[in-house]
Amino acid sequence: MKKIVLLTSFAFLIFSCSTKQGQQNLDATAFQKEINSASKKQILDVRSAEEFQNGHIEGAVNADINSPNFQQIATTLEKTETVFVYCLSGARSASAAGQLKEMGFSKIVNLTGGMLAWQSANLPVATNQLSNASNGLTETTFAAKIKGKPMVIIDYNATWCGPCKQLSPILKAWVKTQKGAVELIEIDVDENQELAKSKKIEAIPYLEMYKNGEKTWSSVGLIGKEELDKSLGK
Repeated sequence: MKKIVLLTSFAFLIFSCSTKQGQQNLDATAFQKEINSASKKQILDVRSAEEFQNGHIEGAVNADINSPNFQQIATTLEKTETVFVYCLSGARSASAAGQLKEMGFSKIVNLTGGMLAWQSANLPVATNQLSNASNGLTETTFAAKIKGKPMVIIDYNATWCGPCKQLSPILKAWVKTQKGAVELIEIDVDENQELAKSKKIEAIPYLEMYKNGEKTWSSVGLIGKEELDKSLGK
């Protein structure tokens, strides 16, 4: 598997429904309700083909926002009908919604929190092939991974996540200043979908601090050294 505008704040978590210039942002439950009531179900999954194959909303068409074919696929849809758009956490779909608006689509509904929120709400997921998610961490294997470690900070991220890339060097530099007192573990939510679902991760970057196997702190979004210092609880 994959915010999770890519969530760099709590904006998408706070607002379950908002409308701006023909674009509507809905939480997972409301998004599903709107799809079910739509006379024509035009659903765009703007993630990569691999992400799509590992699990998507039933009836969705894959149109990777980072592919030159995105607009070509979008032109096959009816501009006067509602278009439902989503990605992993909300960033790519927000960008896609902007492009769709420029292309003349009059009503666009974006899934707040993307597939992370959809799966967290235990809504149905369709697959084109056996999911690779089974190869990822589960809560049990995660617990085993941090067992016996005095202090561990977990960085949940994704390769396409801009804020995650910004946070990574900040986080690594901060861990280095702890001189071995804190271990860093990086977890790609696309490759560990089951764990992300069980932890109800709806936005990335997402950080957790564990002391002797117990979670003591968590944070969503891009943060700096001062905020990281707070994770130590001193």
